[in-house]
Amino acid sequence: MISHAKNWAKRHWPRLSLRTYLFASFFLVAALPGVGAVALRVYENTLVRQTEAELEAQGAVLAASAAILWPDAPPGRPVTRFAPRTIGPYGGAVDTAVDLSATPILPERPKPRPSGAPSPDARSAAERLLPVLAATRNATLASIILLDRDGRIVTGSPDRGSYADLPEVAAALAGAPRTVLRRNSDYRAVFRFDWLSRAAATRVHYARPILVGDRVVGVVLVSRSARSLFVGLYQDWGKIVIGIAAILAALILLSGLLSRGIARPIEELQDAARDVAAGRGTVPAIPATAATEIQDLYRDFTVMAEAIEARSLYLRNFAHAVSHEFKTPLTGIRGAIELLQDHGATMSDAERRRFLANADADAGRLTLLVSRLLDLARADMTSAADGESDVVGVALKLADAHRRNGISIAVEADAPQVRVVIAPEPLEAVLTTLIENGLQAGADRITIRVEATAPVVVHVIDNGAGIPPGDRDRIFEPFFTSRRTSGGTGLGLSIARALLAGSGGTLDLAEAERGTTMRLTLPARQR
Repeated sequence: MISHAKNWAKRHWPRLSLRTYLFASFFLVAALPGVGAVALRVYENTLVRQTEAELEAQGAVLAASAAILWPDAPPGRPVTRFAPRTIGPYGGAVDTAVDLSATPILPERPKPRPSGAPSPDARSAAERLLPVLAATRNATLASIILLDRDGRIVTGSPDRGSYADLPEVAAALAGAPRTVLRRNSDYRAVFRFDWLSRAAATRVHYARPILVGDRVVGVVLVSRSARSLFVGLYQDWGKIVIGIAAILAALILLSGLLSRGIARPIEELQDAARDVAAGRGTVPAIPATAATEIQDLYRDFTVMAEAIEARSLYLRNFAHAVSHEFKTPLTGIRGAIELLQDHGATMSDAERRRFLANADADAGRLTLLVSRLLDLARADMTSAADGESDVVGVALKLADAHRRNGISIAVEADAPQVRVVIAPEPLEAVLTTLIENGLQAGADRITIRVEATAPVVVHVIDNGAGIPPGDRDRIFEPFFTSRRTSGGTGLGLSIARALLAGSGGTLDLAEAERGTTMRLTLPARQR
């Protein structure tokens, strides 16, 4: 099921720019606190708790005033339990706390249960307390009801009866203040989105016991609706707009900075990639404002573009050289065939054999060229670093193999064994090419000197005729040879260099007073 959902998302995912992703991510992160505050009712909960705190303060003052004004009377209800009291965030005592996400909202407060007349002491206290209750009601717009020790209404309600069955009143009669949330049927929606508010149609009810000594002689029941969420938002709309504007400005600024640091450099690099692929244009300069990873990407792309350009140039030159090398023998074969076709009947046997021999020689050269080209292709594609070998042992083996040719090959080494990161076969092929080049140059003495350094350096020194100064810069070019008439293809050194490159080695021409000195560098095998 998850794979199906992922496949569906891939098929329908829109093509978006990096700037869109950045701005959408910032906008989502910036909006999350606001969305979370609404979803978790943080602001609305704060409004309700503020109302609860105000009712607690009113109830505490009214209860204390009533206790002072309460006349001598028969003993009231003993306090059977006490509500736990906790310390608020600013050091004040908090008796109870409502939470819109956890506190249940009870039905609207029902009509009082019929009962007898309130106690005389409660009526006497109510008469003294009436001015305080009226002033408080006018100032706070809260509903204030005074109950006696049995929960019977004394004042504050047009109805007469008992609220002793209400849970908040029952708790207060037992000596514990209690806050509950109840529905408010008189509420009418004012704002279009009031349905989003859980507290819009609720009312906070708080019951506080009146204590004289350790006896409950009455209860103060106060209630009021909390300030509506949208009323609060409307009243604070200026601050909210300023906050939203500041957040949007910060988002635009951050998006612009990241656009200059990420999006714009990537777009420029994308355009440069198209130009390089089309064979035109160059990589732009590294933007100073780009991220370090983007700058590294520019450097790597520059190296890649230079390597592609060098490879393209090499392929163009190589194709030109191949066509030139193949053109000469093909022209000779074609000429011989045309002569035999036109004058074969009138030619002598000697002339016919001579033309056929020339065509056969040109065909043999083509065959050799094809074979060497295949060797060069294999050398370019083969990694010679898959094994290791002893360069001293390989050199001694080749010295023994060429001894029958009347040539002296000396091997000089700093150690009996020098291990290098290259397979024995390609190393042997490279050294063989260098020895044969020395033989073709007329050398009769060759020295292979092995230096056990890191990397390992190998010098192949011969006492032949050497390389003319004008040819020293071209000897590694494919098809360049000064012995074309003797069958040279000009691919031996190119193949040797390609074989060494596969293992991380190099092949260069070193300075020499006499003859030729070739220098090999090979990666040493770490012990």
